Amino acid sequence: MMSGAFSSVLDVWFILFPPLLFFLFKIFWIYYVQGQYASSIKWVLLEIFPPRDSEKSPLLMESIYAGFAGIHSTPSAAEEWIKGVYVPAFSLEIVSTEGQVHFYVRSPKNFQDLVEAHFYAQYPGVEISEVEDYIYQVPHTIPNNEWDLWGTDFLLAADDLYPIKTYKYFEETVTGKMIDPLAGLIEAMSKIGPGQHLWLQYIVSPLHANVMKDLQKTIDKFLGKSEEKHSSLIGDLFSGIKDIVANITRGLMGGEFIFSSGEGKESKDESPVEFRLTPGEKDKLKAIEANIGKQMFRTRMRHVYIGRRDVFDKSTGVSAFIGALKQFNDHNLNSFKPDDNTKTYSNYIFKDERLRYRQRRLFRRYIGRDSDPQSTRFMLSTEELATVFHIPDMSITSPSLTRVASKRGGAPSNLPIQM
Repeated sequence: MMSGAFSSVLDVWFILFPPLLFFLFKIFWIYYVQGQYASSIKWVLLEIFPPRDSEKSPLLMESIYAGFAGIHSTPSAAEEWIKGVYVPAFSLEIVSTEGQVHFYVRSPKNFQDLVEAHFYAQYPGVEISEVEDYIYQVPHTIPNNEWDLWGTDFLLAADDLYPIKTYKYFEETVTGKMIDPLAGLIEAMSKIGPGQHLWLQYIVSPLHANVMKDLQKTIDKFLGKSEEKHSSLIGDLFSGIKDIVANITRGLMGGEFIFSSGEGKESKDESPVEFRLTPGEKDKLKAIEANIGKQMFRTRMRHVYIGRRDVFDKSTGVSAFIGALKQFNDHNLNSFKPDDNTKTYSNYIFKDERLRYRQRRLFRRYIGRDSDPQSTRFMLSTEELATVFHIPDMSITSPSLTRVASKRGGAPSNLPIQM
């Protein structure tokens, strides 16, 4: 029997194998050429020093992110499959080094001027410096005998187009004064001490405007609109045969005939949307439509807490940090949640070995600013990004936040110059 099956495969190998091998070749080839392209990109890490007297809202950051979207281009087929060209990503990072909080933007070197220009345009008092990567402050083989680690990627609890709680909802109801959304997060990150490091990373890549057409499906689904199905001659034929066979049985049993199309269809509720939706659903629809109208970014959100074993404290580096992130949650719309598949924990058999593997995999992905796994990437709009990463205003008085040391100004125009 085995010889007969083998002989049959040999007779048709030229039909079965080429499509399969071509499919595998495409997967490995695109990984190879994109890896080559990625290795050619030079990166720069820019530290952002907030001004001491800034009273500007996160709204200005929306303009900066819209400017970041200018890097998007549509590579030709030759560029994509031969050179491996793809749209690069920016990494927005909030880092606490032993309690001192810093803001970083990691960018391709050729887009450094673009990043600086947009920040200076919106925040004239800001300072930007090219710095050495902070990841070198800790060993690159963690965990080990001296260092421990906990980390996770984050997911959205609902569909990507349902927005999180954005900065527009952070204000006092009496005075109307805005509360900086990052105040609680910065305060939580500043509580770690010597020998501890707390890192938060957003890897963002702009989406093409054509993607917005696909996003409309979420609104249609919310409104209960079914996708229009295009019938074909063969489909109609099979549908008719199905009706005949099903109704023969019903007829013999004395039942009524039911057809898959035509009069058997239930009538749709054609009343206006405003009459069919509850007040809560109307608010959700309004929020989704407002969110979909902004530039969207494919986003990876990752958190890592590293510390020496003698001072490693998950209550501060993990529980307090995730508690601070909950201020962005709106349970009627969307919220952040840790991803169980990337979270650094293990149960049952080979616990220590599996935990160490998870920890090193997550740490390797963080320091490499790796966008894998693709399953935990989600979309955030410019408004949502401006909420979770922006220049803090002067209301945040924490001494742990690194700010501009002093205001700079140009020389007076009447300054005497000795020739």
